[in-house]
Amino acid sequence: MRKFWALFFMFWPVVAVVSFAISPAMGWWFPGPSYTPLGEQIDDLFYLILWLTSIIFIATQIAMGYVLWVGAREQTGKGLFTHGSHSLEVIWTIVPAGILLFIALYQMDVWAQYRVQSNFPEAAVRAPIAEVTARQFEWRIRYPAPGTIFEGPDDVKDWLRNPRAGDLHTVNDLHVPVGRPVLIHLRSGDVQHAFFVPDLRVKQDAVPGLVIPIWFEVTKARPYEWVCAELCGWGHYKMKARVVAESDENFQEYLQQLQHDQFDDGVPDGNEASLAQSR
Repeated sequence: MRKFWALFFMFWPVVAVVSFAISPAMGWWFPGPSYTPLGEQIDDLFYLILWLTSIIFIATQIAMGYVLWVGAREQTGKGLFTHGSHSLEVIWTIVPAGILLFIALYQMDVWAQYRVQSNFPEAAVRAPIAEVTARQFEWRIRYPAPGTIFEGPDDVKDWLRNPRAGDLHTVNDLHVPVGRPVLIHLRSGDVQHAFFVPDLRVKQDAVPGLVIPIWFEVTKARPYEWVCAELCGWGHYKMKARVVAESDENFQEYLQQLQHDQFDDGVPDGNEASLAQSR
């Protein structure tokens, strides 16, 4: 019976390793490949950590299986009591610490690209695509008027503080040009939310009182699912939106159409003069 339990507890690590090995082919993996260059680097970091932990997991399970199997045999003689090994304690303290230090240093470049504002692409910083405001329970998007050229960082800050008459507004539908870095400014109108686009590997909390810039570069033109990844209230499930990556030409056409829809007074172009005369 003791050998049965030894085999039972050795069986499940084998199942875990086999599941890990077949999961990519079965679709039990990422939602899909990353469609941003930075996301590809994030995936590489994930795989590095995954392989390190997998090797350690297999090694420890083999050791545990050996102990269980030896312990399951009939024992004769006195048991051996030990207070442990100081050398082993030092080794399995230093080795994990060294691995963690290696991971911390290895990921600093990717982290700096994504989070340190001085490393953001200058062109994207000088011409933000939109301001995105999370609120219960939707995403409100404000684009600068088509053709807007910001004079510098102070002008961008002024635009963020003071909405302008020509700004364009929409909800839950963020359009961005493909093939170049773009930047949005994220804020919250009430509680904490989280801007999350899984296929782009972009995730950032929207914190009340803060305006947080996010940059990314989409490599393929298509719609991407965009959700809130922070439990923000009873309507959290409704905060499903989309990021539409498209050519720069199509992006400009979208803004022009949005501008027309927003400012159209319903009077055909040829009738304005006659309408004014009749008044």
